[in-house]
Amino acid sequence: MIKLAICDDEKKILEDMSQKVSNLISEADISLYSGGKKLLEDMKQMKQEGFDILLLDIDMPEISGLEAAELIQRFETKPLIIFVTSHDELVYDSLQLHPFGFVRKNYLDKELNRVLEDAVREISSKEKNFFFHTAEGDIRLSLKNILYFEAQGNYIRVVTGTEEYKFRETMLALENSLNSEGYVRIHKGFLVNSETVKVINSDRIILDDNTELPIGRSYQDLAKTKLMRGMLR
Repeated sequence: MIKLAICDDEKKILEDMSQKVSNLISEADISLYSGGKKLLEDMKQMKQEGFDILLLDIDMPEISGLEAAELIQRFETKPLIIFVTSHDELVYDSLQLHPFGFVRKNYLDKELNRVLEDAVREISSKEKNFFFHTAEGDIRLSLKNILYFEAQGNYIRVVTGTEEYKFRETMLALENSLNSEGYVRIHKGFLVNSETVKVINSDRIILDDNTELPIGRSYQDLAKTKLMRGMLR
């Protein structure tokens, strides 16, 4: 399921794009916004569950698409931004924000199809997610945003840079499923994302956010070898 948002102050364009996206991406969860303010408010609340793709009108009242995109760049989870405009000259103004693509409203049928295909391909090749069930409901996290997993009795605590959850699972099953994704068992109680490791000491590691985790004696040699490989990528 791809989570996609469309933000445009023209109602007809909004409806047309929504219909075209539905036809092009069968499994799309589409959210519609008529202004940038509400879009930004919702994205701040979503945190790890952000949009995968954002079709964003450049020329809007109150908050322009360029202003909204600049603020979105500061979010932890960022969508692929595709600017939509009826003013070709505004395309050049947006280049500094490094959007994924552009769609001109006068060429909506032709250009929307192409850029969405490219965006879906980009997401499929790079984005991998971790799904689990909690008492609050089903959760999806991007694997790249997870710092580490910690065993707590019959439960696993999963920690990101901004939040944490608990779900029922064994550490062994988790290790087996994530071993090929760059996650390394450093202790009987910890499985760490090797891409978040900043320092490796003799008996502990330090993550990018300065969290310190212990390295178990029986895991030291293999864990350090795997972590060093991750740091050298």
